[in-house]
Amino acid sequence: MQELIDIYDKDRTRTGLVVPRKGTTLSDEQFMLYVLALIEDASGRFLITQRSLDKPWGAGWWEVAGGGALAGESSEQAVRREVLEETGLVLDDDALAPVYSYRNLDTERSDNYFADIYHVRLAFDERQVRLHESEAIAVRMATWGDICALAAEGTFLHFERLRQALVADGTLDG
Repeated sequence: MQELIDIYDKDRTRTGLVVPRKGTTLSDEQFMLYVLALIEDASGRFLITQRSLDKPWGAGWWEVAGGGALAGESSEQAVRREVLEETGLVLDDDALAPVYSYRNLDTERSDNYFADIYHVRLAFDERQVRLHESEAIAVRMATWGDICALAAEGTFLHFERLRQALVADGTLDG
C-alpha cells in the first residue's frame, strides 16, 4: 500500500495537497513532516537501532526511532505511531511536545522537510523492544558518549540535530 503524506508550505501550514510519499518530487516551496524520538530509560541511556542493510540511505547506520508523518497525522500522532511500529513500545498517554524543530531545504535532492524531535523519558527494559524487521536489525541502549563515538565513526544519523535538541531541553550543556 502506498503511503500518503501531507504537503506543507514554507510556513509549516498544510496546503491541502496529499501525495504518495515515494516518487513525489517537491518544489522549493513544498515540505513534508518528519519526527524523531530520543527515548531515554531510567538510567539515562538512549534507545538506538541499527538500520536494515537493504535501506537505500544510511544502511547499517545507527539512529533513533522516527520517520515521516502520514497524511492527516499530527506530529504527536506520527511520533507515537513510528515508535510503536519500529520498537513495539507504547508512549504513555501524557501529551508529547517536541523539544526541538527545524526546517531542511534541499532543493537539489527534493528533500524538503520539517522535523520535530521529541525527548521521551520512558520506564522500559530493552527486552520489551520488538524491532520491525524491515526497519532495523539491532537494538542497543547507549549513553550519550556511546552515541558521540558512533557519530565520530560516521555511523549515526541526525547526530547534530539530536545534540541540538538535548541542548535545547537542558539535558546537555551547549
